[in-house]
Amino acid sequence: MSSPNSITVSQVSDVTTVEITTQGPQGPSGSIEGLTFDVSGKVNDAILYYDSTSGNFKADSTTTKLTLVDGGNF
Repeated sequence: MSSPNSITVSQVSDVTTVEITTQGPQGPSGSIEGLTFDVSGKVNDAILYYDSTSGNFKADSTTTKLTLVDGGNF
């Protein structure tokens, strides 16, 4: 796909392709219907969890695939 707000015309032999793109509106920033997400401490394989102390959903090194599989508390 091309960059936002652009027109690209390509011609290969008898086929002409015209692609027109426009940039859409900005989506929500980290909050959905009263839910707040804190991913500032995100690490590889982090799993999203709810932290009642902060009232946020978090993704950090506290809960990862490894901590759940290797010695996790169930």
